[in-house]
Amino acid sequence: MESLRYPPKPRPGDRVAVVSPSAGLPAIFPHVYELGLRRLREEFGLEPVEFPTTRVMGADPRDRARDLTAAFADPTITAVLATVGGDDLITVTPHLDDAVLRANPKPYFGYSDNTNLLNHLHRLGIVAYHGGSVLVHLGRPGTPHPLTLDSLRAALFTPGWYDLIPAPEWGDQPNDWRDPATLAAEPVMFPGTGWRWQGPARVVRGRTWGGNLEILHWLLATDRIGAVADHAGEVLLIETSEELPSATEVYRILRDLGERGLLGGFPAVLVGRAKAWDFDRPHTMEQRRAYADEQRAAVIRALNEYRPDAVVVFDVDFGHTDPQLIIPYGGEIVVDAVGRRISVRY
Repeated sequence: MESLRYPPKPRPGDRVAVVSPSAGLPAIFPHVYELGLRRLREEFGLEPVEFPTTRVMGADPRDRARDLTAAFADPTITAVLATVGGDDLITVTPHLDDAVLRANPKPYFGYSDNTNLLNHLHRLGIVAYHGGSVLVHLGRPGTPHPLTLDSLRAALFTPGWYDLIPAPEWGDQPNDWRDPATLAAEPVMFPGTGWRWQGPARVVRGRTWGGNLEILHWLLATDRIGAVADHAGEVLLIETSEELPSATEVYRILRDLGERGLLGGFPAVLVGRAKAWDFDRPHTMEQRRAYADEQRAAVIRALNEYRPDAVVVFDVDFGHTDPQLIIPYGGEIVVDAVGRRISVRY
């Protein structure tokens, strides 16, 4: 792996690429997408630039890769933002022009299926950003969450250190995009529960790697994860999606990372708050708590087997729940289990 470097940051007034390297959901939910674009202009002062596949569902992976490469190559574009996730970006990354990406590093923002691209940029030595979706976060019903806005603004424009904070409220029950009327109502939120710390009281400083756990499993299967030595000493980020993987699956994926020799190399692990509700599984609060407890136990079991001295922080808001904090991917992080603080360098 090449030495990781932070790309230059955009400034208000700049042109930024808005791309759909995974699912072209702007084609299906244009009302949500247009709201996200408007907020990108009004809240951040950035001018979104669309590419041919941004509003296309089922675009050929080669065409999506061509758009991504063009976004990085364009000297007038200073950052690249994903519209949303999906499930097949793994078919896109082989078609990217890596020479162009290396020669024109830019901040890339995305999560979920975008773990494929975040990992790809990591292997090219480019720091990217886990989080920030034009549909999900900028197009959030009601108003964008203030923690998400503050974190995204800092990651976009401000170099230096940023303290993550536990969210005073959280939610995992989004409004139904199929009904445009729901954009006027705030999503259901619950009182914050703070972070849960596990492991020794020490301070870990390193670089980040990881992302959506299900996608990490695909990357393992396709041998697109760097050498064990490339990840030793990094801080692992893991979060799960609206597919609600079982605790057994979570344990088995982490076990696979352990058998690969990766899990034992992470001195600290951040675990995103577990999303435990979806439209086809509208769990009660009691069911959500049970799901999160079972997932937490699965993570602890795997770490006890492969890295029992790791510092672990659960319920950090960087995954598929609301709000979402932006975390640099391959960037620097300090996990302070003494002061119970997490700081990232944007």
